[in-house]
Amino acid sequence: MNEQLAIQGGPKAVPQKLPNFLSAAGRTFGAEEEALVIQALRSGCLSRNGGTMVKALERDFAAALGLKHAVACSSGTACVHLAVAALDLEPGDEVIVPPITDMGSILPVLWQNAVPVFADVNPATFLLDPVEVEKQITPRTKAVIAVHLAGMPCPMDELKQICKKHGLVLIEDCSQAYWAEYKGKLVGTMGDMGCFSLQQSKHMSCGEGGLMVTSNDAFAERALLFSDKAWPRTSHSLGSWRFLFLSQNYRMSDLAGAVACAQLKKVQATVERRRARANELTQAIAGIEGVSAPHIPEGCNPSYWLYMLGVNEKLAGANAKDFGEALLAEGVPAWVRYIIDPLYLSPVFRGPNTYGKSGYPFSAYGHQKFEPGLCPKAEQALSQVIAIHWNENYTSEHVQQIATAIHKVARHFAPVAAHC
Repeated sequence: MNEQLAIQGGPKAVPQKLPNFLSAAGRTFGAEEEALVIQALRSGCLSRNGGTMVKALERDFAAALGLKHAVACSSGTACVHLAVAALDLEPGDEVIVPPITDMGSILPVLWQNAVPVFADVNPATFLLDPVEVEKQITPRTKAVIAVHLAGMPCPMDELKQICKKHGLVLIEDCSQAYWAEYKGKLVGTMGDMGCFSLQQSKHMSCGEGGLMVTSNDAFAERALLFSDKAWPRTSHSLGSWRFLFLSQNYRMSDLAGAVACAQLKKVQATVERRRARANELTQAIAGIEGVSAPHIPEGCNPSYWLYMLGVNEKLAGANAKDFGEALLAEGVPAWVRYIIDPLYLSPVFRGPNTYGKSGYPFSAYGHQKFEPGLCPKAEQALSQVIAIHWNENYTSEHVQQIATAIHKVARHFAPVAAHC
């Protein structure tokens, strides 16, 4: 085999583009989705109010998780907003969040005029560290948002214990972790509320959408109202009194609901295929100096939205950026260093660019300084990871090509490591 790196003009280890979430080759859409979409179209009603698909999705998704309620909405970000809004927070109330996640996990806190407070992570998993969470609790703290990142479950026993001790609501963001398991329990079933995204790249998708789940009747009722202008549709009245509180219109259409209904029947198999291929890669790269497979804590069974490849610069002879760029050139699809920086370094927080020039709510209630060093373990973790895109339609041959690329790049940098 030609050992010259592709980035230096050699042949790619992954010669053809792999299945990805933006193409049919990387999705599971098929005849089942088509049939339900046609059924919705022929009904003549594409709205959740009057249609049947969204209601069926809510019923079946809640049942699949063994919970009482599911509330569908227009996006994963909207879904987190439903959960935060269900708490009916006061301005200045605090919600503890991780610094490594999608911004959609955090923006809803600001939209409710509350303050996101960042807690550091376990650098081995990129997930909230319970010890760091407890350090951030103040009299204004009302909730914790635990993000199950890249398909890996958070340490739920410890987080639940902390929330119970301090009287806090625990919200699970499961957008990247459909059917991931923590000690035999599915994510989304252990906190007070769970949030799932149906965005194009997720384990099950309808392009855009979200599902908030809970067994708390009050949270479910308020979330459903919040998603529909706080209009109780059972009132059958057009009086102005029907708009009960400040809210949004986050309704899901019945077309999206139809696609999601079909996807729900496939999600278990999708997750199983992702796990099987991820396990193959883990075995194939075992023993490569300076490179590590995702760390899986005891009792966790991840669902691999991403494959988080660790790079130890000293042992590998290259930092994650250089190693990752070489992998990209070999044809391995990835995000080098994942999101690059913790979210608190975004202009949203550092400006802060929130409500005009007011800086609200930070100007009135904030106490953290959004600067490098706020969450040092998160910053360290992001500097040492390559997030390889993962897909349920990868074959064993695809995985072997990815493994070949990792071995090839590692061999290239090995002489450098030997002289460190």
